[in-house]
Amino acid sequence: MGIFDRFKSQGWDKAKGMSDTAEKKADEKTGDKYETQVDSGQQQLHRRTGMDEGRPPEQP
Repeated sequence: MGIFDRFKSQGWDKAKGMSDTAEKKADEKTGDKYETQVDSGQQQLHRRTGMDEGRPPEQP
């Protein structure tokens, strides 16, 4: 594993943590009223950025 791969992995880990935090705050603010929409948006973000289980990001 090269140095750039290590930085990329660390970046994805940090971004995933930030995404989880944002999801929790959105759920708290809305009283879980839009939980499914927020979760769906987070899953789509992870899929498009390649943060879901090491799959490559989708191309627009």
